[in-house]
Amino acid sequence: MKLLSSHRCFQGEQRRYCLKSKQLNSITNVGVYLPPNALGIDRQVVPALIWLSGLTCTDENAVLKSGAQRKASELGLALITPDTSPRGDDVPTDPDGHWDFGHGAGYYLDALREPWTTHYRMNSFLVDELFSLLSAELPIDVLRLGLSGHSMGGHGALVLGLRQPECFLSISAVSPIAHPSACPWGRKAFSFLLGDTPAAQAHWRQWDTVALLEDGHRRSESLLVDVGLADPYLEEQLRPEDLRIAAAENGQPLDLVLHDGYDHSYFFVASMMDRHLEHHARAMKLIV
Repeated sequence: MKLLSSHRCFQGEQRRYCLKSKQLNSITNVGVYLPPNALGIDRQVVPALIWLSGLTCTDENAVLKSGAQRKASELGLALITPDTSPRGDDVPTDPDGHWDFGHGAGYYLDALREPWTTHYRMNSFLVDELFSLLSAELPIDVLRLGLSGHSMGGHGALVLGLRQPECFLSISAVSPIAHPSACPWGRKAFSFLLGDTPAAQAHWRQWDTVALLEDGHRRSESLLVDVGLADPYLEEQLRPEDLRIAAAENGQPLDLVLHDGYDHSYFFVASMMDRHLEHHARAMKLIV
């Protein structure tokens, strides 16, 4: 890991690292906020929240726009913000040059279809590689991790949390793509990354929150999900009602709140961030 930058922030440090990922077969950047108690001679090993950003974003969107560092400093919680996809000249992207797939849109899964399989392994990067790299160099407790995200990142948080319950103490999402198999963004990405044959489409269920719940995946604790009712993508792309029904029918506790007047932007994310940080802090026993 190479340190690219470090800035003092609410008595902690906001850092940006560059690392060579074996899973992604590319260089990737990751943001790390270390709270004050994780710094200095008497530094403590601290729990961390991994935040997954959405379409077109990088590792810096939440760092610069969410305002999460203030509350994270208060709670003694590290923040980890990976990029949203592999990148580089040799990494394929959307053949049509659109923004909803490819660079900035990795969908937090492991691709099965060429030419995407070499690089698009965001699931394995997060679960099998990133945490061990960070904990080897930084005072981060990999046994106390929470997972959250926005939009495509909210999809990633819910899916990884259901697929890998042993890795994460708590899960939340803001404006998640809850049922990607049933929305245009998800169907396009899954067709590229996983294939579009009937057999391939059956595999889509392993990367779809609603389908995972229907197939018996669940967590004992409640999933926290916030969605804005003024979100232009609400019904076609996000489909929170599908999530509510699947959770109710399959025994998954769900704290789904629909907020009047809020849209899909980081203004909404920033408005919800303290609520989500406190949700994860309670799971980590940082607060009651």
